[in-house]
Amino acid sequence: MSAILEAKNINKIYDEGAVSTQVLTGLDLDVYAGERIAIVGTSGSGKSTLLHLLGGLDTPTSGEVWLHGQLLNSMNETERGAMRNKHLGFIYQFHHLLAEFTAVENVAMPLLMRPKVSTTQARQQAIDILNSVGLEHRLAHRPGELSGGERQRVAIARALVTKPSLILADEPTGNLDYDNAQSVFGLLSELQSTMQTALLMVTHDRNLAALADRQLLLRNGHWEQY
Repeated sequence: MSAILEAKNINKIYDEGAVSTQVLTGLDLDVYAGERIAIVGTSGSGKSTLLHLLGGLDTPTSGEVWLHGQLLNSMNETERGAMRNKHLGFIYQFHHLLAEFTAVENVAMPLLMRPKVSTTQARQQAIDILNSVGLEHRLAHRPGELSGGERQRVAIARALVTKPSLILADEPTGNLDYDNAQSVFGLLSELQSTMQTALLMVTHDRNLAALADRQLLLRNGHWEQY
């Protein structure tokens, strides 16, 4: 079975004036269909930087990121954007929903970026996935009218509405209390399993990481024994 995502010898260096800081060093990673991986690390370990590189939101200083057999870091931003929209879903610690739009409008937005999807189709698919996350009674509510747990459920729906092969999640429950975190992650896991979508999440929470199929420890830009 071939990997959905392959990272080969990833290095990332940030230059600020005369100062260079190496954030990631020689990282390799393969992600396969349907699996659940947790990357664990403290703040500043490089885990969010790695997630941005794997998602084509940034490019490595050296090394290669392959998504469905295509080399992301050889593409321009428009091409990478098309790959993200086709294959990836993103969930962040802070939901990044647009405040002026309703839940259904926020969730429909990734579909509306696809030229062959009509507004009617996008809205219906958004309603369907919001029903799946238990928010059928919140379709017309804006983010400011939702609780923290509800906003994160909308963010999960937005990530899954395009039926991606891989979800990249950056501290997906980090802004929630314990009960909401357990509920939201349980929902994400259930939908991820049902849709056979791979999940790659970064977290500092080892209890959350324990629910993944694989755990990887990132420290000072290197993989270490978990």
